Amino acid sequence: MPVSRPAFDLAYDNLLARWPQSTEERDVATPYGRTRVHVYGPADGMPLVLLPGGSATGLVWFANAPALGERYRVHAVDLLGDAGRTERSGTPLKSADDLMAWLDALLGGLELAHTYLCGHSYGAWLAARYALHAPQRVDRLALIDPTQVFAGFRLGYLLRALPTLIRPSQARAHTFLAWETAGSHPDETWQRLYALAATVPGRKFVGGGRPRTADLSMPVLVLLAERSRAHHAATVADRARRTLKLGKVALLPTTTHHSLPLTAPKQLNDQLLDFLG
Repeated sequence: MPVSRPAFDLAYDNLLARWPQSTEERDVATPYGRTRVHVYGPADGMPLVLLPGGSATGLVWFANAPALGERYRVHAVDLLGDAGRTERSGTPLKSADDLMAWLDALLGGLELAHTYLCGHSYGAWLAARYALHAPQRVDRLALIDPTQVFAGFRLGYLLRALPTLIRPSQARAHTFLAWETAGSHPDETWQRLYALAATVPGRKFVGGGRPRTADLSMPVLVLLAERSRAHHAATVADRARRTLKLGKVALLPTTTHHSLPLTAPKQLNDQLLDFLG
């Protein structure tokens, strides 16, 4: 059953309150609708754009923003076509090419000629595609437990996700999340938002083929969840090492796919800060 908008908005605002007080909420006009971006960090800092996984919203980076925002100007994005406060209006969202055009317009609206780009899960797939689409704009690329980039999903993961996809409900989303994140204990406020997001009507995820990672020309960091149930971390690590020209690959111990980037934030932040320099 679709969730009531007030329930989702309340959960969204509760998680927004976990961000630093000086965080700016910006709505950036694009041909595909207004995009919500959470902005934190020094105005003259090098921009760092963060793309979340599905149902996570840009708010999922709340545990990372304080550390990353000491050095960089963080821009955490609510994805087009997903739950959050990014609107879908105007030009229809039909393909991966539309997502590239949306990101072109978003970075243009933010006046970011160059940026560091980081994505998790579906957001990592989107980030990798964009780095190939506009390499002149992406100075460094970080992929956190990327899906559909170096390898496909595990069959068991897809079978577990199927009930939530066919008949979404808060209970099914909670059950799926509890299975994948077992033992990692992600933030409960975010878990509630994730479960509510799964039932927001009108969501539209656009996919596509795997990006040609061998063609990535900038330095790339791949951080993998050691206990990810979405795919085999060792397989992904091996393929990343073999295909990336300027790649660094590391595993984050005890983490699972959906518990990132919330759990082990210091490990993740330290890796990111070291890589971004």
